[in-house]
Amino acid sequence: MGLNSNRVEDLSCHENTVVRIPIPPEALMPSVEIHKVCLPPKQTTLQKFKQRLSEIFFPDDPLHGFHNQTSFLRKLFVGLQFFFPIFQWGPHYNVSLLRSDIISGLTIASLAIPQGISYAKLANLPPIVGLYSSFVPPLIYSLLGSSRHLAVGPVSIASLVMGSMLSEAVSPTGDPILYLKLAFTATFFAGVFQASLGILRLGFIIDFLSKATLVGFMAGAAVIVSLQQLKGLLGIVHFTTKMQLSSVMSSVFSHRDEWSWQTIVMGFSFLLFLLTTRHISMRWPKLFWVSAAAPLTSVILSTLLVFLLKSKIPNISVIGHLPKGLNPPSSNMLYFSGQYLAVAIKTGIVTGILSLTEGVAVGRTFASLQNYQVDGNKEMIAIGLMNMAGSCSSCYVTTGSFSRSAVNYNAGAKSAISNIIMASAVLVTLLFLMPLFYYTPNVILAAIIITAVIGLIDYQAAFRLWKVDKLDFVACLSSFFGVLFISVPLGLAIAVGVSVFKILLHVTRPNTMVLGNIPGTHIYHNVNRYREALRVPSFLILAIESPIYFANSTYLQERILRWVREEEERIVANNETTLKSIILDMTAVTAIDTSGIDMLGELKKMLDKRSLQLVLANPAGTVTEKLHQSKALESFGLNGLYLTVGEAVADISSLYKAQDQAQP
Repeated sequence: MGLNSNRVEDLSCHENTVVRIPIPPEALMPSVEIHKVCLPPKQTTLQKFKQRLSEIFFPDDPLHGFHNQTSFLRKLFVGLQFFFPIFQWGPHYNVSLLRSDIISGLTIASLAIPQGISYAKLANLPPIVGLYSSFVPPLIYSLLGSSRHLAVGPVSIASLVMGSMLSEAVSPTGDPILYLKLAFTATFFAGVFQASLGILRLGFIIDFLSKATLVGFMAGAAVIVSLQQLKGLLGIVHFTTKMQLSSVMSSVFSHRDEWSWQTIVMGFSFLLFLLTTRHISMRWPKLFWVSAAAPLTSVILSTLLVFLLKSKIPNISVIGHLPKGLNPPSSNMLYFSGQYLAVAIKTGIVTGILSLTEGVAVGRTFASLQNYQVDGNKEMIAIGLMNMAGSCSSCYVTTGSFSRSAVNYNAGAKSAISNIIMASAVLVTLLFLMPLFYYTPNVILAAIIITAVIGLIDYQAAFRLWKVDKLDFVACLSSFFGVLFISVPLGLAIAVGVSVFKILLHVTRPNTMVLGNIPGTHIYHNVNRYREALRVPSFLILAIESPIYFANSTYLQERILRWVREEEERIVANNETTLKSIILDMTAVTAIDTSGIDMLGELKKMLDKRSLQLVLANPAGTVTEKLHQSKALESFGLNGLYLTVGEAVADISSLYKAQDQAQP
């Protein structure tokens, strides 16, 4: 062919110039149109930079509501809606919706009150702090949060991690004031970290906690938490503060002389009751209120039982005095200097990531069920500000709880007002009902915690990981056993490390495959996947399924040369047509750097020495632009770049045929 229909052109090539290549009838394919390969529209470096930043940090175009707004008052109202989602749904709120929110708010309050007390104990904090944390944060979230169904309060995982990390540095019983200061400080830094991620649009950082990692981590944490509750269920007084499986089990059996049969009978009786109600609600979802009311019912019944029989069962430990009144200010207790500041910051970041991951995931889960959208960055800001304010009002780390949110959803919540109703119920409890919890036995708190965390063991998800992705399953097991046998934070770090290793493995060892033609079409697919796909004589067509970066360029060069060697050996073994051309299908190559460009140049030279032609098919716009700017395309000649694999095969085949006919 004398006409170069494939040289790289600027936007002028949009005039749809084509060259028709006649295909022999025996090929059983229609004629092929050879299109020019166009460069993307010309942009300045600043324009490219702005566009890239927009794609990275603002993929959802958060300011789209301000477009085409001319009135200042209208822009002000849109701004209020942007920062305070309550202004979006508030104007449409009515009595019917309020009725539903009151029911759901009171329902989750019956669950939040006993869980708040229990989770505070799990974090080695005074029980009253759990109730404080169920009052202020929900009020703030109702103003700033975008989820209608997220029920805010203390959660088991964040409580466990905070308790384990802080107790390694400071004893909660030896120096309770310092421990409380560190808990509030860690909460403050958790909030700062969370809000910063949202403001700076860096929410993708929490994506490093993959689903597989969280499945294993939560299961391991649930096992450790449940075993830790044996202290309360068995009535043990002296118990280890360590979280490793061996330490916990050793402590259980080395203190058998402290076991109390009265505590055991009461604890396992109420545990059986709670597990039964949980099973009923899971079996019949309409009876969700059964498991929702069970914890508060257990607290009331056990408290009455201990009060009436206090002279006969003195060995059962109780919560004791809880102060009445609103949250006292705690800004003066924030610890910003001293030897334990690093511990508080580290604890805050770890618990902040975990609580943020859980809160955003739960919010999106229930939003998808009701066909509305939750803004992840707004959620990060809302949860972050909520924890910052909470740290100044005697609260520790809070987020959206899956169990309470599920109850909230099933109870018919229509908006964040349900959080306000729940907070109001907690307020009444704080002001008037605290003396009633004096005789609440600690064993019932242990039973409530076990019932709550047992749902975190998702063996079905682990089984799916094994079936679908073995490397994900390894990450899951690493997280699980790391938490069980090493420690909670190190187990999480190991799991994140395995997940990052998986990412690096995919980046540095991308997938490549040999493509063949589906007879009668211009479609090319993996020959190992589609049996009907046939190799094209004289061609080796390879697909690369990743960007070409410095991290994988050497591997890709070696792997492509191996494909070429294996193809030549196969041709010799089957006595087929000599290999003449290697076509790289770059459809999935979304980006390339200078190392990748150099690799293609070196590969071209190596193949030229072996009288083999290297052809590029369908490179992305940015890839074509970089190849053009680096002048790497000049070495590919007139027939080195095509829009599709089909056009490359048709054009080069006709060229080879013309050359064969021209030879005497």
